[in-house]
Amino acid sequence: MISNARLSLLSLSLIGLLSPLAHGADESFEQCKVRLSNAAIQAGVSQSFVDNTMVDVAPIKRTLALDSSQPEFRETFAEYMLKRITDWRVQEGRRLYQKHHELLKTLTHEYGVPGQYLIAFWGLETNFGSYKGKMPTVNAIATLACDQRRRDYFTQEFVEVMKLAENNGFKPHSLQGSWAGAVGHTQFMPTAYNAYAVDGDGDGVIDLWNSEIDALTSAANFLQQLGWKSGERWGREVVIPNNYNIDNLGRAHRQPLSYWREQGLVQANGVAIPKLEMEAGLLLPLGYKGPAFLTYHNFDVIMRWNRSESYALSVGHLANRIAGGGGLQVNLAKFPKLRVEQLEQVQQQLNLKGYDVGKPDGRLGPKTRAGIQAYQRDHKLMADGYPNQQFIGYLLK
Repeated sequence: MISNARLSLLSLSLIGLLSPLAHGADESFEQCKVRLSNAAIQAGVSQSFVDNTMVDVAPIKRTLALDSSQPEFRETFAEYMLKRITDWRVQEGRRLYQKHHELLKTLTHEYGVPGQYLIAFWGLETNFGSYKGKMPTVNAIATLACDQRRRDYFTQEFVEVMKLAENNGFKPHSLQGSWAGAVGHTQFMPTAYNAYAVDGDGDGVIDLWNSEIDALTSAANFLQQLGWKSGERWGREVVIPNNYNIDNLGRAHRQPLSYWREQGLVQANGVAIPKLEMEAGLLLPLGYKGPAFLTYHNFDVIMRWNRSESYALSVGHLANRIAGGGGLQVNLAKFPKLRVEQLEQVQQQLNLKGYDVGKPDGRLGPKTRAGIQAYQRDHKLMADGYPNQQFIGYLLK
């Protein structure tokens, strides 16, 4: 006998198949549930599993609010790093590095990823497992799949979380994680879970929520599959000469290390940069007065995990600290915050002056930084792509 809820869902499925809104921008949440149901069934999830799950799928308003205010895009690099690279996190990272020393040695040998990076990811993702998120995963992903901004991406993630639950015998509505649907110690999205998660402890179950060994092994496998180069580091902090004529700034403009050495850059400890043909890009996340970094291939791999330069720099620096390195040479606390309203005003002015940075949103993204850099070049300013107070005063005068 079919329940009223099941019958209602089946009726909606028929409506969804006939309605153009089922795939359109203006679909209701109920129509979206039909679309998601169909996608999961077409991908091989059983009809009964989908029906039983979808009855209790509901939107989460907080998920949409958090999606529009991600710290990677709302905080300056200084704010981001100061909140995340704390003395406690460094010390706890070192303790856990020692605790899992033998496992990490094995993972480095098998996957080519040094253990300090795996611990750094773990620390930044869930504070070493102390906070793995409490959002209902299925509902969070469904909410984002029914929102226009990233509908296609999260529709696929919804399909994958349904596969994940059915294939592993998990109760779908018992799964919890981040507001965006990432789960476990190392916050894998369902697609990554299904593709790269590994049963590291050999108990027959891949459990990223409860097994630290599974989580660390899966992280190593994921990074290897993303293209991690064994024997190479992520990058290094450097010092640029005074009045340096910034050129080829950014990851897209790589040059051999020998080039940067010839330009007068040195490592943060004052030692000369190696004479190597290994290519690196120059990043100045706080402008020319802030810390400078040369980043290598493995930095790009970190960014395939999370597409934020602040996040990737934090992973690299925390890994260095866990391995015994010191702090940055520049005091991040001296850099003022950039208010959202202030950045929106900068974006408005750049657009008015013919430098297209898109719709003002108060985010210091790649397009805004490129527009700032173009304006700086045209006005003979230090073209570091960063809106410090001097630049803002010049632009708005």
